[in-house]
Amino acid sequence: MSVRFILDGETVELRDVDPTATLLDHLRYRMGRTGTKEGCAEGDCGACTVLVGEADARGEAVLWRAVNACIQFLPMLDGKALMTVESLSRDGALNPLQACMAANGSSQCGFCTPGFVMSLYGRCIGASGRELGVADILAGNLCRCTGYGPILSAAETVSTLEQDDSALLADLNALAGRHGTAGRHGERQWFAPRTPDALAELLAAHPDARIVAGATDVGLWVTKGLKTIEKLIFIGDIRELRTIEESDEGVRIGAAVRYADAHATFSRLDPALGELTRRFAGLQVRNAATVGGNIANGSPIGDGPPALIALGAELTLRSLSGRRTIPIEDFFLDYGRQDRCTGEFVESIWIPRPDADDMIHISKLSRRFDSDISAVCGAFKLTVRDGRITSARVAFGGMAATPRRAPACEAALAGAPFTQDVIEQAAVALRTDYRPLTDLRGTAAYRLDAAANLLRRLWYAAQDESVSVLQLEAADG
Repeated sequence: MSVRFILDGETVELRDVDPTATLLDHLRYRMGRTGTKEGCAEGDCGACTVLVGEADARGEAVLWRAVNACIQFLPMLDGKALMTVESLSRDGALNPLQACMAANGSSQCGFCTPGFVMSLYGRCIGASGRELGVADILAGNLCRCTGYGPILSAAETVSTLEQDDSALLADLNALAGRHGTAGRHGERQWFAPRTPDALAELLAAHPDARIVAGATDVGLWVTKGLKTIEKLIFIGDIRELRTIEESDEGVRIGAAVRYADAHATFSRLDPALGELTRRFAGLQVRNAATVGGNIANGSPIGDGPPALIALGAELTLRSLSGRRTIPIEDFFLDYGRQDRCTGEFVESIWIPRPDADDMIHISKLSRRFDSDISAVCGAFKLTVRDGRITSARVAFGGMAATPRRAPACEAALAGAPFTQDVIEQAAVALRTDYRPLTDLRGTAAYRLDAAANLLRRLWYAAQDESVSVLQLEAADG
């Protein structure tokens, strides 16, 4: 079968599609759209930013999102619309945003400029992330000439633009279908089911297939690791896996919900979880990466799992034979090993709503504040009643082969008064919970010190006090 998408009002149909061919390579080498640049080939610099649009669930509006073309596989574009930087000036005249950036010197060497233009144009037309500040929207775009000032100025000068998507919406609805697509390229196969039942059947028939949601991790296996994947199942178009259900008891997140779409819900659940989500890579990555994928890949430094473990989340796994639900911490068995049986997939995540007595604190340490993966991520949920800690859940990423709770630290906290002395005792106990590795993100000693300091930061936050690095170093002796 073919991959069909709409580019500048025309339907593009591709046959015999390599399932791991990237959108970036296709644009540059097959379509001659060289405005989309390759800077890093790992979704980090934003030079390859394009806009992808799809009809909403009711088919009433086009929803746009900025993504990194370097780690988007071509089958993921099926049934969608695409805009590149060339789309903005098809008649030879500059778009108002482009004209403003040119007039105020927002481009220096120019290499990164198309990516910045696409991110800002998405903001102008109300794409995903429009509620964020300009700096947050551009956190996934890097300018190596350090020309951010004029770029930010242009963004404030041209902040909204009109775009008529009525004709495009009709075309997208005509492309839409509830029947899955599939393809073959030589001996390699790919599938794109549209329902959870179809996904379960595919996994039963092809247990060796690689599930791909946003490709923000798997994409690097191909672009950086040069890995060949024989079978892929793309799940991004299964609407049932992209639902969010909120209630007084908690939130149920479908596994294929993108982090950008979960941000507002997570912020309502707890501000600390919302802030962690805001710092989850750049907007382009959050527009592709899914909550379930961040769990299912089992990375020991994934940002989401420590917070979800601390909050007491549960994971529902599904297969052709039925469903089972487990505490999320039980899913992570060892490095590269998860409790997912043959034919199973992550269907949803349940997060109970914190009580009024619950104190939530989540801290992420990374070498770069924005758009970077964690060196250490600590998440704490303490229930404090009448000045006493009645229960404690503490979890860390970057401290072990998997995201993991800290039982000795929890034992030192639970049942004790909520005092600074108790926090210090728990910080000492925390050092017995982990034996971290030394790698390029930090030494083992750094990680142990940092984890203890993140617990101390919880104390200072509870006192509404700011805390400096010197205070933490002094407290650590």
